[in-house]
Amino acid sequence: MSTAGHWFHPVEPSDEAETRLFLLPHAGSGAIIYRDWAELLPPTIAPQAVTLPGRHNRREEETFEKWDPLLDALYEAVVAEIDDRPFAFFGHCLGAQLAYRLTVRLAEDGMPAPALLGTSGWSPIGFFQPTEEQSRMPDPELVEWIKKLGSFPAEVYDNPEMLALVVPALRADLRVAAQYVDDGVTVDCPFVSYGGRSDPLQETDDAMTHWKDRGERYLGHREFPGGHFYIDQHAAAVTADFARHLDRLAATVSG
Repeated sequence: MSTAGHWFHPVEPSDEAETRLFLLPHAGSGAIIYRDWAELLPPTIAPQAVTLPGRHNRREEETFEKWDPLLDALYEAVVAEIDDRPFAFFGHCLGAQLAYRLTVRLAEDGMPAPALLGTSGWSPIGFFQPTEEQSRMPDPELVEWIKKLGSFPAEVYDNPEMLALVVPALRADLRVAAQYVDDGVTVDCPFVSYGGRSDPLQETDDAMTHWKDRGERYLGHREFPGGHFYIDQHAAAVTADFARHLDRLAATVSG
């Protein structure tokens, strides 16, 4: 899905699309989790999914294990990529954290804001946060844990070669997530949240309600049946809802 050494897939966005959409994946994965989105989104939106170093076609590169260096590198990649078209962020789990903080960082640096921020499978309050110790669980325990989350296709768990590729990237991402510190910062752009009704990582029933305190332009929360990876079963509904918001907002930005 990703070209070696490149942050984004596809490397070049469609010239025909009016808006660009940067997609950020969950811990341990890469652009492949959004493989169907290009077909689900309208032609007005050009998706580019992120693959971090240390996985898929970037697996020869060293993974990031600290929050600040990862955010810095991703920020530089995004800033170098954006053009004069409106753009948006959508992230799931760790990807939602990164999308949120990228939006904050752009505002701090006086850069253009995304037309829309979408966060899925994570909230800054009331969601599970891994610890450094958990990121160092023995392989059998770590594999059993991610099995319960359903975070990878079933065939991965019975394939030692595939697990050998997945586990190091997952460990690195868990260490990154363990360092995240919430400071309550707000965003100025429109934003919307999504989640699974039975997400085992949601530790409090009101977790997703806390998004409303993160900015005055919150567009609300959409909840779907399913667990942490509800997004796999409901990709069509999520993309339709997000695209509806984005096309409206991008037209305002470009106008």
